[in-house]
Amino acid sequence: MSRTLVVEYPDRLPDSLHMSPSEFEREARLAMAVKLFEMGKLTSGQASQLAGMGRVEFLYELKRFNVSAIQVEGNELQQDVANAAKAAGRD
Repeated sequence: MSRTLVVEYPDRLPDSLHMSPSEFEREARLAMAVKLFEMGKLTSGQASQLAGMGRVEFLYELKRFNVSAIQVEGNELQQDVANAAKAAGRD
């Protein structure tokens, strides 16, 4: 089951951005998916579904928005490094 979100925008907005209405709507949908991914609200798989594209394509698109495909917080990264050092016998 899926739901539909309707977003109203001025008729001339796509023209002012030098886009067709379908290009603008695709870009808006992608921007929403990217932002929710960046905020940690969606996984990359969920965000790619929302954007209407494959996961790999979505991950490549992140660069255009200056968003890293790896969403790890500092303390989580430190724990990963500590775990790796411990596993390698270098605690």
